[in-house]
Amino acid sequence: MPRLLSIAHLTAIELSPPELVRAAAHHGIGAVGARIHPATATEKQYPMLPGSRMLKETRDACRETGVRVLDVEVFGLGKHIDRETWMPVLEAGAELQATVLNVVGVDADLGRFRDKLGMLVDDAHGYGIRPSMEPISYQPLSSFSTARTIAEETGAGIMVDTLHAFRGGASLSEIEQIPTDMVTVVQLCDGMWAEPSEVEVSVSMPIGQSVGGSPREFESRAQRMLPGKGEFPLQKILELFPQVPVSIEVPDVRAVRAHGLDAHLANCVDNSWKLLSEGNATALGQN
Repeated sequence: MPRLLSIAHLTAIELSPPELVRAAAHHGIGAVGARIHPATATEKQYPMLPGSRMLKETRDACRETGVRVLDVEVFGLGKHIDRETWMPVLEAGAELQATVLNVVGVDADLGRFRDKLGMLVDDAHGYGIRPSMEPISYQPLSSFSTARTIAEETGAGIMVDTLHAFRGGASLSEIEQIPTDMVTVVQLCDGMWAEPSEVEVSVSMPIGQSVGGSPREFESRAQRMLPGKGEFPLQKILELFPQVPVSIEVPDVRAVRAHGLDAHLANCVDNSWKLLSEGNATALGQN
């Protein structure tokens, strides 16, 4: 069975969720991630909560195109976040028939984060959604080993973002220790081992996103590389989780400015399929 390929919303965040669904269909992709909850304080929030017109338009676009919503994002689970905040997000995700909620650990007290995540997992279960932690190299929850322990304690999943995995210093052996059934999504992009050293504060970010205060944040939101064009061992990550859906997460504001968003999406899709096809060919040759 072919692996499900999705487009993460961050790759084309300037498109509203229904526009992203139709763009995915145009490029022959079967799923998308939809941003229901803002990731940064400065960005425009798409009106996607229950009862909104845009949520209905997104649902209609899915029905018309056959594209599904794989995950909804980005839920920063912090000190002051509680059920009042996450229940509408879960309800919207359920309307879109999403199965994964992207969770970022922004609480420095990881014990409190674990306890709240356990509550979120319990609430999400009734909606058919699995909250899944994305360890991020510049957030309190950056370690895949720690995420694995918390997942074992709460029943949450883990999203493996290839950029944050390597920027956070995770080894392949560390990632290999994560049980396959714990990983819900592999977020795919490439990068160079040498990290960017500057934040380009003059860059105009889509929907008013913050460029971030560190080179890692800027790279994460605005300067990722196409799969197969950098130095990361992406094929090895894909081999570890052969049945897990892959979400293309390649925001690149300069590429979009130079060539247009549609061309950028086409390059993302073409390079991702090429990488997946090469992996399939290698696996067949080993059998």
